Amino acid sequence: MVIGLISDTHGLLRPEAVEVLRGSELIIHAGDVGLPEILVELRTIAPVVAVRGNVDQGEWADRLPVTAMAEVAAVRVYVIHDVKELDLDPAASGFRVVVSGHSHKHGKVERGGVLYVNPGSAGPRRFRLPITVARLHLQGPRKPQVEFIELTPVYFRPKTKPTSTSI
Repeated sequence: MVIGLISDTHGLLRPEAVEVLRGSELIIHAGDVGLPEILVELRTIAPVVAVRGNVDQGEWADRLPVTAMAEVAAVRVYVIHDVKELDLDPAASGFRVVVSGHSHKHGKVERGGVLYVNPGSAGPRRFRLPITVARLHLQGPRKPQVEFIELTPVYFRPKTKPTSTSI
């Protein structure tokens, strides 16, 4: 089973991110969505679990929970935007995976039998960090595996090479 992980879109859903997330059986958005249309578009790919981030404001954002939970292939996943605001012991609560965003830095670490994953930022480039999304692979009782995908934004490229001339 593949779960698509995305965070910190800040109102920009890149076509490259959409392509990577295709084939996911579930998509988790770890907050800072930016616009409700992002979630509408993601729902055309797969069911979505999303949480509110610190930049998500307005009536649409008020409907997003601050934390969420998903159970996939007998694996419990806890979702929160800023992992520093975690107010429970995930292992004691039966969670195997914690997905968060906020820092814009992709990464994973395992502590106490819990895999903590941040897919990084998929929205506008921040600082000098790469633009990333992730896939969480769940295969029965085996250890969850995370795959990070760095997105290369597609820019307009002329079909012919410009020629230079001397003046």
